[in-house]
Amino acid sequence: MNRRSGILEFAVLGLLRESPMHGYELRKRLNTSLGVFRAFSYGTLYPCLKTLVVNGWLTEESGSASEDVVAAPLAGRRAKIVYRLTAEGKERFEELLSQTGPDAYEDEHFAARFAFFGQTSRDVRMRVLEGRRSRLEERLEKMRASLARTRERLDDYTLELQRHGMESVEREVRWLNELIESERAGRDLRGSAADGSTRNSTSGETGGLPRHRDSTRPDPSDDTTT
Repeated sequence: MNRRSGILEFAVLGLLRESPMHGYELRKRLNTSLGVFRAFSYGTLYPCLKTLVVNGWLTEESGSASEDVVAAPLAGRRAKIVYRLTAEGKERFEELLSQTGPDAYEDEHFAARFAFFGQTSRDVRMRVLEGRRSRLEERLEKMRASLARTRERLDDYTLELQRHGMESVEREVRWLNELIESERAGRDLRGSAADGSTRNSTSGETGGLPRHRDSTRPDPSDDTTT
């Protein structure tokens, strides 16, 4: 399975863990909740769903009459099928959720992993965040070295584009530093101390999102490579 298919598999299993969905609803959630999948089509989604069914991770069920009336005009006959996560599918998602290898740090996979941080244990979140930060710091060092070598040969607009790319990476590194600090301090989504927080994570450990002083938090799905 290639990297792109692996990300889609992970996201589909994660969304269906929340509730069963028909194909149109699932594609809509992928587009709206996980920005990395904005360009995905039914031609990409349905082969993935069929594979997950064959693997025993999903089951196909007939949708209710009310669902068919709404979904059929938009997605055709396929929308009548509702996909439900099996016990084996839940185990598969838990397995994928616990993985912290290099793929978890890449732009697209990190965005999908981050979207399910509420279901991820704190130790895994920390490894993914620290891995992502290390990857971006390496990227930033290479960008700075490249800019230093080529600065004199670049026109003003190309130079500005290079600077913009570096600023995007620097901004995400600062954001990751805040997240990692919050995770280490045990703060929850509202930035409260662990001993006074209201825990609501399905993983049994609260998330670590810090308070943000402005609205410039980077989109983890942004491709900051120049």
